[in-house]
Amino acid sequence: MSSGASLKITQVGSRISETPGARAVLKGLGLGRIGHSVTVANTPSFRGMVKKVMHLVRIEEVK
Repeated sequence: MSSGASLKITQVGSRISETPGARAVLKGLGLGRIGHSVTVANTPSFRGMVKKVMHLVRIEEVK
């Protein structure tokens, strides 16, 4: 992933059985329901957040 693009993150998994930390990361990303999407900058901090909830989200690179 190049750093000049943005990331489109779509929630595809439920947060019900997740740890409080994973729930907090989803909230921090602006997600809360399956099917909702957000676009964030492709920075190390956002990539680290996505890495913690990789099993709950789908990531696409947007120009």
